[in-house]
Amino acid sequence: MPDLFSKWKKGLARTRNATFGRIASALGATELSADTWEEMEAILLQADLGVGETSGLIETLKNSANEKGLTHIKDLQDELRLQLLNRLDSPDPIDINQTPYVIMIVGVNGSGKTTTIAKLAHRMVAEHQKTMLVAADTFRAAAVDQLQVWGEKLNLPVIAGQQDADPGSVAYDGIQSALARKMDVVFVDTAGRLHTRFNLMEELKKVQRVISKALPGAPHATWLILDAATGQNAIAQAKAFKESVDVTGIILAKLDTSAKGGMAFTIQRQLGIPILYVGLGETIDSLEPFNREAFVEGILESLPASSGE
Repeated sequence: MPDLFSKWKKGLARTRNATFGRIASALGATELSADTWEEMEAILLQADLGVGETSGLIETLKNSANEKGLTHIKDLQDELRLQLLNRLDSPDPIDINQTPYVIMIVGVNGSGKTTTIAKLAHRMVAEHQKTMLVAADTFRAAAVDQLQVWGEKLNLPVIAGQQDADPGSVAYDGIQSALARKMDVVFVDTAGRLHTRFNLMEELKKVQRVISKALPGAPHATWLILDAATGQNAIAQAKAFKESVDVTGIILAKLDTSAKGGMAFTIQRQLGIPILYVGLGETIDSLEPFNREAFVEGILESLPASSGE
């Protein structure tokens, strides 16, 4: 566990140093005051916790302080940790209950989708799952090339079509190939698209329908890649994708490059979609299963816990 917390502490350094870590200085006074609440509210907003979540958290902390008679900072520190933990869920383990288990990957342009697929595939291979990649992003030749390069590095089969080919056809061929090769896990990469473009989102629905025809019950999961650096803007993206293709899990890419880690709380509370993994670095093994304890400790590391005195 210490090694796990160490990795999260390093990966969340920007969020901690730019925002949450400043709570330690905000709580520098020995007793709670109106200034304490105002400064904490400002810090939480800067961490991209969102207006609604920030107001709710401050109100909960105030109520707890009143009900429990908390007057000293050390008591509020423990309460803050508890309330942040209560606003997050650790996801259930991925249950690959049939093979091939098809996972459709969606997201906007530039979210880190293709690289994240490679990291996911690396994890599956480490778990001894026969894994295949399907390059159904046929609009961007670079995306297909990038996935094929990763396939070579990881020694994984990649099914791809010609540029501008019908993405549904590529996805169909990929599923058929996975069935023939008796693969365990299939990642279907889809074209990055703006969540505000109706026609593009409709096309994504079509790809999902085609996958279902190729293998009834598939895709068994639809995972949305969000760039953590986009903060609250990512929430609007997630809502649009959820409405279109029933997103079942979220992956926060590039969390280590962002100071807006507070958006994780909004995702959990507003969308009810589990955060499955987070990107904590650039290496192939830097994708970590989401862990709420490690996340909260990572953003509050500079805030010492109460000594219990």
